Amino acid sequence: MIRTNRRNFLLTAAPLAFFPSTALAALNACSGNAAMSNNTEDSLQNGQVAVRKLDKPEEEWKPVLSDAEYDVLFNEATERAGSSPLDKENRAGTFVCAACYLPLFESSAKFDSGTGWPSFYQPIAGHVKTKRDFKLIWPRTEYHCARCGGHQGHIFDDGPKPTGKRYCNNGIALRFVQAGEKLPELRS
Repeated sequence: MIRTNRRNFLLTAAPLAFFPSTALAALNACSGNAAMSNNTEDSLQNGQVAVRKLDKPEEEWKPVLSDAEYDVLFNEATERAGSSPLDKENRAGTFVCAACYLPLFESSAKFDSGTGWPSFYQPIAGHVKTKRDFKLIWPRTEYHCARCGGHQGHIFDDGPKPTGKRYCNNGIALRFVQAGEKLPELRS
């Protein structure tokens, strides 16, 4: 039998009283039930294999990106709502990562969320990775390009069917390739 004295109990439990949502999120994340994955090569449905992560330091992306793109993709900044023309992009095509050009979303998964950011209900399988974000204290799930690790945005549970998810993307972190045009070569 483990005995706990009052002092040890208070030292352990006190932080839970001040940050209950963070404590619950941490417990959820540690329980194995959280929808997080940082693995770079997972087996997917239908025998697909996830994208292999590039072994490239973030600083090496600076010469090929604008300052604003780099800030969002590798410093996890957020662009101002309504500032991206991709929010209103309705043509058929593919949205690719602005850094490495990995295709992330098909236009068929895009919808108007009314938030001012391009939103999708699902990514291309295996092309994004997720992790928990506590920057606003309240836990959120952020997602990144599975290949270069560039920050794209956050996932919310208020999207349309069939997934009920909203992948809220920074438009500056994407490039749009219209259907019929050749996808750009992947950057290394």
